[in-house]
Amino acid sequence: MGSPLASWPWASLGSYKYLLYGPLVAKVAQAWRETGGLPVGSWCLHLLLLLALRSLTFQLWFSYGNMLFFTRRRRVVKDGVDFRQIDQEWDWDNLVILQTLMAAMVASSPAFPGVAELRAWDPRGWALALLLHVAVSEPAFYWAHRALHRGPLFSRYHAKHHSSPVTQPFTAGFGTPVEAMVLTVAMGAPLVGAFAAGAGSVSLVYGHVILFDYLRCMGYSNVEIISHKAFADVPALRYLIYTPTYLSLHHREKDCNFCLFMPLFDALGGTLNTKSWELQKEVDQVAAAGMNDRVPDFVFLAHVVDVVSSMHVPFAFRSCSSLPFSTHLVLLPIWPLAFAFMLLQWFCSKTFTVSFYFLRGRLHQTWSVPRYGFQYFIPSAKKGINRQIELAILRADKMGVKVISLAALNKNEALNGGGTLFVSKHPNLRVRVVHGNTLTAAVILNEIPSNVKEVFLTGATSKLGRAIALYLCRKKIRVLMLTLSTERFLKIQREAPAEFQHYLVQVTKYQAAQSCKTWIVGKWLSPREQRWAPAGTHFHQFVVPPIIGFRRDCTYGKLAAMRLPKDVEGLGSCEYTMERGVVHACHAGGVVHCLEGWEHHEVGAIDVDRIDVVWKAALKNGLTPA
Repeated sequence: MGSPLASWPWASLGSYKYLLYGPLVAKVAQAWRETGGLPVGSWCLHLLLLLALRSLTFQLWFSYGNMLFFTRRRRVVKDGVDFRQIDQEWDWDNLVILQTLMAAMVASSPAFPGVAELRAWDPRGWALALLLHVAVSEPAFYWAHRALHRGPLFSRYHAKHHSSPVTQPFTAGFGTPVEAMVLTVAMGAPLVGAFAAGAGSVSLVYGHVILFDYLRCMGYSNVEIISHKAFADVPALRYLIYTPTYLSLHHREKDCNFCLFMPLFDALGGTLNTKSWELQKEVDQVAAAGMNDRVPDFVFLAHVVDVVSSMHVPFAFRSCSSLPFSTHLVLLPIWPLAFAFMLLQWFCSKTFTVSFYFLRGRLHQTWSVPRYGFQYFIPSAKKGINRQIELAILRADKMGVKVISLAALNKNEALNGGGTLFVSKHPNLRVRVVHGNTLTAAVILNEIPSNVKEVFLTGATSKLGRAIALYLCRKKIRVLMLTLSTERFLKIQREAPAEFQHYLVQVTKYQAAQSCKTWIVGKWLSPREQRWAPAGTHFHQFVVPPIIGFRRDCTYGKLAAMRLPKDVEGLGSCEYTMERGVVHACHAGGVVHCLEGWEHHEVGAIDVDRIDVVWKAALKNGLTPA
C-alpha cells in the first residue's frame, strides 16, 4: 500500500476527471436559467473563468518557452524534453483541479461573502495580501519545501517532481497531493487573510491567483528572461524575485534554493546557492551576444502541410505534438488563429527552428520553411519558396552544419530538381544537401516480400518510381509501369542493363493490374481506381498525402519511415503522422548521411547502386524499419 496522499484519488479516471467540474458547470447553468442572463454574481462562474485564465497562463508560458526561434539562446538547460517526461507530467493540471474544487467548497460556505457583496477593487486587500505573502506564504513554503527534501518525505512525496530533468511550465503543476496542498496554502493564505479582514475584492482573487501562477511558470520556463543588469543596478532586487536559472539550480542539485519566489528566505536559511546569480549573468550575457547557440550537426528542413496540422508544432499543444497527428475537434475553434499565423508567415517570416534532439552527442534540429503545402502548387510562389530554401541552406552552410535534408515538397523535382538547383548554384557549399530519397526507396523495396514476382507501379516515371523500377528489374521482378508517356518509359527502360530491360513493362490502364497483388503507389488512387486491385492486395505507397484505404479486403502500408536509434535523447514530438521515435525516410536518410560522415551531396536522380549501401548503413547505425 502506498503512502497516504502520494497519489491522486481520480488517477484512474483518465480524461473523465474533468467531469469533476460538472457540479460547477451545472450550478452556473441553473443560475443562468433562473436569472435569464449570465450569472456574474455566482462564484462558480468566476471559478470557471479563473480556471480558463490559469490554464491559459500555463499554456502561454509553455508556448513561449518552446518557441526555439525566440528562446533557444536563453535556455538554461540545453537538453530536450523527452516522451518519458511528457507522459509523466501529462496530468499536471491535477493541481488546478484540486484548487478549483477547494475554492468552490470555501465559496459555498455561508460565511464567505457573495460576489455582489464585494468591491471590484480594494487597495487595502492588495496591501494586506502582499504583507501576508511575505510574512506567511514565503516562510511557510520554504520550510515545508525543505522538509520535503528530507529522508522518506522526499522519496514518497517529492522525488517524482524532481524526476523531470528539464523544467517546463507544466512541471510547476506536476506533483503529489501533498505538494499541491503546500502550494494551495501558500497561494490561499494571503486571500484568506484579506477576506477575513474585510478587504477582499474580486480583482484581488483574479490578480493574486494569476500572478502566483505567472511567477511559478516563469521560474519553471527554463528560459532566462530577467536581465542581470537589473540585479546589478538594484542589488536588493536579487533577494526579492527568483529567476529561471535560480529554480533550475534547485531542481538539478536539490540541496539549495528552496524559496517560493523570494531568495531572501534562502539567504536567511543558509541554503542560497552562491552560483545562482553568476550563472544567470552568464546565460544572459552570452544570449545577448548571440553566442549561446550550439551549431547543429544535422538539419531536417521541413514545411507545414496545412492549417490544421500547423497546430501540431511542439510549441503549440504538447498533448497533440507528442502524439501522431490527427484532427482534434477541440482544435477547430483555434483554426482562425492558425490561419492568421499562416498569413503572417507568408508575408513576413523566414525559416525557423521547430524542434531538436540529440543522437550520440550530435545535435539534430528540424527547421521549417514558412510555407504551407498548397502554396507549393501556386506558380507565382515557386521563386519565393526556392529563395526560402536557398537561404536556409546558406545559413546552415555559414553556421557549419554538416548535413541538411530536404523534406517532402522542399525537394520537389518541378521546384528545384530535387535540390540540384542549389548545389549547382553554390558549388562550394560545405554543408551536404540531401533529399533522402535513396533511403526512402530502400525502405519501400525492403517491405516487398522476397517471393513477389510482379508489382504494379504508379508514379512510375517519378524520381522514386524510376529508382524502384530499375532496382526491381535487376532482381528479375516484373514491373508493370503505369504511364501514358512512352518516351519517359523508354528512357527509364534504357537505363536498365540489357538483360533486365524486358522486366519493365509499360501499361496505360489500371485494368492491367487486376491480377497483381503488390501495388506500389506513387500517385493518388481514387476508390474507383483501387477497385481494380484483386482481393488480398497490399498497397505500398510513397504518395503524399497517403491514399485512403477504401478496400476492406486489402491492406495498406504507411509512408516510408524508420525508427530512430534507441539512444536518441530529448525527443518529445512526433513527426506529423509518424509514431513516437519514427521519422520519415527522407529525414532518416539525412541522419545516416551525417552519422556516416559522407562528403557527397545527394540531390537529383537516385543512384540505384547506392540503395543497398544506404540501407545497410542505416541498419548499422541502429535505425530500424518502422
